Amino acid sequence: MSEDHRPVDGRTTAPSAGADAVRYGTSLTTVEPFGVDHIPDGERHGKPRSQFFVWFAAGLNFPIVLLGFSASAYGLSLGPAIAAIAVGTLLGSVLMAVMSRMGVRLGVPQQIQARGPLGFLGNVLPVAYINVFAGVGWSAVTAILGGKAFSALTGAPFWSGALGLTAIVMVISVYGYNMIHYFQRLLSIVLAVLFVMITVVAVARGSIAEGHAVAVKATGTGGWITFAGFFLAFLVAWAPFASDYSRYLPDSPASARGTAWFTGIGNFVTLFWLGTLGVLVGNGVGGADAIEALRELTGPFAVPALIAVTLSVLAQNFLNIYGGAISIQTLRIPVSRTQGVILMSMLSFAVCLWGEAGVEDKFSIFLNLTSYFIAPFAAVLLVDFFRGGRSDRSRIPELYDTTRRLEWGAVAWAVGVLASVPFWDSSIYVGPFAEAFPAWGDISMVVAALVAVLVYLGTWRLPPLWRTARRPPATCPDAASPEGAAATDGAAHSRVRQ
Repeated sequence: MSEDHRPVDGRTTAPSAGADAVRYGTSLTTVEPFGVDHIPDGERHGKPRSQFFVWFAAGLNFPIVLLGFSASAYGLSLGPAIAAIAVGTLLGSVLMAVMSRMGVRLGVPQQIQARGPLGFLGNVLPVAYINVFAGVGWSAVTAILGGKAFSALTGAPFWSGALGLTAIVMVISVYGYNMIHYFQRLLSIVLAVLFVMITVVAVARGSIAEGHAVAVKATGTGGWITFAGFFLAFLVAWAPFASDYSRYLPDSPASARGTAWFTGIGNFVTLFWLGTLGVLVGNGVGGADAIEALRELTGPFAVPALIAVTLSVLAQNFLNIYGGAISIQTLRIPVSRTQGVILMSMLSFAVCLWGEAGVEDKFSIFLNLTSYFIAPFAAVLLVDFFRGGRSDRSRIPELYDTTRRLEWGAVAWAVGVLASVPFWDSSIYVGPFAEAFPAWGDISMVVAALVAVLVYLGTWRLPPLWRTARRPPATCPDAASPEGAAATDGAAHSRVRQ
């Protein structure tokens, strides 16, 4: 059965262990037949090192350089700015490493994992906002930069470059998991060469400011914390998609360990590298427009630099569009994964045309608003996996049990978000605590995550908030196995928490 004719949400999902046919395997020419389904053991393939290329390529993206631009606005000289980048990047890389490892164990997308602690309806708002909305927004912001770079490179209209990049991303994302991994490996090599060139030119041509620049947003410790938080937030924004690109890997301790290491290293290297480059560019180039600043910095090497920015759109937006399509299916919207990819691409392009101007400010605002909501979401998933027993593969049926409407994890997420509001420090809203105590910097993500964890730990053993009457058991291959469990999607085989 082809993916485009499959019932939504995997109700006739993967064959049970022991089924003869491998429907997908390592094929590059087969459209991925799985959407939000559990990946059966017979379809598991690949090596942990693949995760390095996925995230290394995605990190070789010019928006990360934009983050480094803002160092002077927070009163940071070169040394403190680089230290802040290292701390924020390390924390985010560890988060990504752990969440990627969860995909190896469970074999399902990250958003489906969230059904466990949040329930079916409890998972709707987080997925709708932080995955679908964020996926469209991030892909649009990235396409804007690519479209501008393409226009500067060729003289073609902005929209034509953005449309071409969006079309390429859409086609590759339709083919899915294997094709994305293949192109991320290729782009890792090409973009690494180009960004090394940009780095060398930046050091040779850019004036590296050692003194403190005039701070326009914050100073001292608060500025340092906020600046470090930008780099943490960039990786927090990827957290809801981490398992999506590791869920096909074989479930073994060695594979899980390798996946964590390669994911963490791939994220850390690029974010630290390009963030540091952004500090150099920001202190050495006075322009506010990212593309113009890049052209000024690279001078006669502007052409390969603009090619790098244009190609980097692909590496990031493969993940944004593919992950967004999975999010749409997680919401049980009646579309196939292919249709979800097309829908996400169309929405992204429309937003791209609308938001062409002022992309630097939009990027900063979007980064803050998504991370405020994602941090408690990721925290609930982590504590549920390690403390709540979600790592037990026999509980995979719960993720497809539609009678589990609302669980206490949804309350933990919501309370975490609300508790963080007084600490928000964004250009569109500054909370009372952030305004009264600027020396603390933006600690919203930390507050949201800690509160969500505490609420979860205090409620996870309580009876469910909302369960509906059970449907008659669905016919499935083997409900005791993960593969058969995924097929039920609401059958009476889900394990009730004691």
